Amino acid sequence: MSESIKTDVVIVGAGPAGLFAVFELGLLDIKCHLIDILPKPGGQCAELYPEKPIYDIPGHPLVTGQGLVDQLLRQIEPFQPTFHYGEMVEALEVLGTAEAPLFRVRASGGQSFECKVVIVAAGGGSFQPKKPPIDGIEVFEDKSVFYAVRKMEDFRGKNVVIVGGGDSALDWTLNLAPIAKRLTLIHRRDDFRGAPHSVKAMRELVAGNQIDLHIGQISALAGEAGELSAATLKASDGSAREIACERLIPFFGLTMKLGPIGDWGLNLHENLVPVDTEKFETNIPGIFAIGDINTYPGKLKLILCGFHEGALAAQKAHRYVYPDKRLTFQYTTSSSNLQKKLGVN
Repeated sequence: MSESIKTDVVIVGAGPAGLFAVFELGLLDIKCHLIDILPKPGGQCAELYPEKPIYDIPGHPLVTGQGLVDQLLRQIEPFQPTFHYGEMVEALEVLGTAEAPLFRVRASGGQSFECKVVIVAAGGGSFQPKKPPIDGIEVFEDKSVFYAVRKMEDFRGKNVVIVGGGDSALDWTLNLAPIAKRLTLIHRRDDFRGAPHSVKAMRELVAGNQIDLHIGQISALAGEAGELSAATLKASDGSAREIACERLIPFFGLTMKLGPIGDWGLNLHENLVPVDTEKFETNIPGIFAIGDINTYPGKLKLILCGFHEGALAAQKAHRYVYPDKRLTFQYTTSSSNLQKKLGVN
């Protein structure tokens, strides 16, 4: 095994919350290494909905998932973080004390890290899509059956069938309807869990004969060499019919797995990591949790909340990394010192 890499902070997860934490830590002269099981940065934003519009990022009326990731990466360039992709954190060993934390973190690739702070920004942990119980669906996966929309152009001019009744199904119904040859939305009941405005917009498209809505479920698929041609719809009354289908997108949700993080001695609650709301620290001093993986009273699973949590975690992390240095809060708008770090002064 190679010698341990010594750094100030190890961030587990390179999604939006983890990336912005690099920025907040960098302003405080804190160096970071990030470990992510995915082959690229961005977490779910980049992996599951890179072209999906996001409307609730402050100052950005609209930004795509990948667009947000690209801007976050640009924002942290001055701090030169080191990324370790395609790896999972397998073990964590506590070497220090509550007053002076020190950890050894081991990744699945065999590399180990020594750091004073660990920030868990792993979203829901490792995730995989829940698959519909359709015989032979594996033959079509990644060719004409997709569990996420990574490139909208792949669906242009195609007969697209979306299955599901939540926000993802409704959002992609609205986004793909203008470019699909014909779009069909299928849900097992005529009751949808998505945002009311999305449900209304979907029903308006149905009323205008711009998309089709069927109540039931897909029971079989037809096609050759991985390319779909039709799907069998089993309606709620038990009848069956074939519908044209060249692209199938089932949105049945994700199965989240915490993985080895669950063995770190954190006081887990329903597979989430409880934290305080002052500094978003766990029950183990020096280990913080930000973003979707944490829980506390009033928690909202919003990207902007992950940004806020990372900012406050960085303030406490400074005390562990620089125990003898007084922290003076500064604004990037007025501090020439911070602007110099960002390369703007």
